[in-house]
Amino acid sequence: MSDTHPWQTLSRRTVFDRGKFLRVESHTVRLSDGTVIQDWPWLITPDYVTVVAVTAKGEFLLFRQRKYAVEGETLAPVGGYLEPGENALGAAQRELREETGYESEEWTSLGSYAVDGNRGAGKANLFLALNVRQTGERTSDDLEAQDLVLMGRQGVEAALARGEFKVLAWTAIVALALQRMP
Repeated sequence: MSDTHPWQTLSRRTVFDRGKFLRVESHTVRLSDGTVIQDWPWLITPDYVTVVAVTAKGEFLLFRQRKYAVEGETLAPVGGYLEPGENALGAAQRELREETGYESEEWTSLGSYAVDGNRGAGKANLFLALNVRQTGERTSDDLEAQDLVLMGRQGVEAALARGEFKVLAWTAIVALALQRMP
């Protein structure tokens, strides 16, 4: 592929603004062949982190919970939005501590990914935290009730195969983490 930057933003205007969690812009873009596209929708949401946390005994820290956009109960890893000015690793460490009361000294980045390659919607920063240990109490301010569960690798693999991680990003990070673990 020879195009290094196939799209050029010529203009942008905000068409909807709900504060720090969602803004929608309309862009005018030019493709590398000169074609101009009017009213290209662009979503601005905060970047976020998701963490697969594993104890020294090989137990995965997960949540059993419900989410507004998910039918029924789902398994979920730790995660949350980056605060303004916060780097991804710092956010991952903060979210692990707040949501579970656990900490880790062994962090591996599993990558940083565009959420929607054509419409924006922020960036997902994925991490694996090994040898996590409880150092305090949960201080999470999440809106939904979450039950913290510890699950062995075989249980996580089976839950993944059964589709019990009902959010795409959660399915992806669990699969990436399992692939990276010995």
